[in-house]
Amino acid sequence: MACMNSRSVSVKTIILITLLSTSLITGCSLSFDQLLPTLTGENVLENGTAAEASAKESVPPAAPAQVAKNVNPIIPPAMGTSKFEPKSITAGENTGTFVGQKALELRNELRNLQASVSKNNNKLQTVRGKTIQDSQRYHGAISAINARLQVGTTPGNPVLVGQFNQALADLKNVGDDIGAMNRLTTNVTADSTLAAYLAENTRAAFRITGAIDKDHQQLAILEDEVNRTVVLIDRLLKELTEDIQRQTNYVSTERSNLNTLSTAVKSGELMGSSLTNRALAAATLDIPYRQAKPRSLVGRRPLVVIRFDRKNVPYEQALYNAVSRTLERRPNTSFELVAVAPKSGGAARVALNSNKARRNAEKVMRSLQRMGLPPQKIAVSAQTSSSAQSNEVHVYLN
Repeated sequence: MACMNSRSVSVKTIILITLLSTSLITGCSLSFDQLLPTLTGENVLENGTAAEASAKESVPPAAPAQVAKNVNPIIPPAMGTSKFEPKSITAGENTGTFVGQKALELRNELRNLQASVSKNNNKLQTVRGKTIQDSQRYHGAISAINARLQVGTTPGNPVLVGQFNQALADLKNVGDDIGAMNRLTTNVTADSTLAAYLAENTRAAFRITGAIDKDHQQLAILEDEVNRTVVLIDRLLKELTEDIQRQTNYVSTERSNLNTLSTAVKSGELMGSSLTNRALAAATLDIPYRQAKPRSLVGRRPLVVIRFDRKNVPYEQALYNAVSRTLERRPNTSFELVAVAPKSGGAARVALNSNKARRNAEKVMRSLQRMGLPPQKIAVSAQTSSSAQSNEVHVYLN
């Protein structure tokens, strides 16, 4: 009896790594600092009253039509639409030869493989439907929040906080759907390995001696059906991988946008998408800010001046607008925050003011990070000024 030489099958292993951090913020912290911004670049060391008037002129209340320009609509990425149902297998005939028996065995293995492919296809269609539903719910929650912010609302509105938490839960569900697709990828990869094995063994069966013409006819039909199944599995794996990549990028972008939206909910004012997404740069939140070398303020025109001369004056909306407009024109721009302390009083008073100004600059830095600006784009320095009447934070283009 002839024996079929066993051959090792070279199988292409597909490794897919999808990093999805589920450590999303779980709500809005309703305590925040409120400062007075100036966006004109004028004499920023004037008294607080003049600065306040300048700020009001520079940042007028936005009309709904104007606000809408700053809000990018959430468009969930399209999911694949293909279905991967294997075609039926041609019935075989036992010719009584060893090759004929081998053809029957291979045909049964192909039948089991196609059953697995069909099962994985059903799982894929199910998880696709669930992902679409989760994305639509998330989109609805975000749209409701933006609509309320657009017409104006109170800072930390508990209704918006509840909607924000619901949006977080919906986005987490999308992340869970990605996990399900990753697990499905493992099953499809196993099918791909088995399909390659069947294709190799079907080709090897032609070299076995003792076959009749009918055996080779059946093997030729079987080879075509195996190859067709290989192509089907490859298409399934490719489309599944593309779905995972698109959804992973979508979730990553929306996580950044949610950080900015949480700031908007706290302040009760509509902002827009994350500064990171506007600048087309990936934020790395564990990178510390850069320590800048002090430079003279003379001749430098600040983008924003925030005066700490009184309490309960919101500043984040004006800061976001100024930085956002800058990044739209110059995506690679970085920023320097200068903590400016009054030089008046004794050495102890100057040291105290300098310490407070530094803490204020760090608060502004954290606000920018919540808005999505990568820390590596932020530098912080400190100076004293004989003209300053109160602690200030100047924002410069670096």
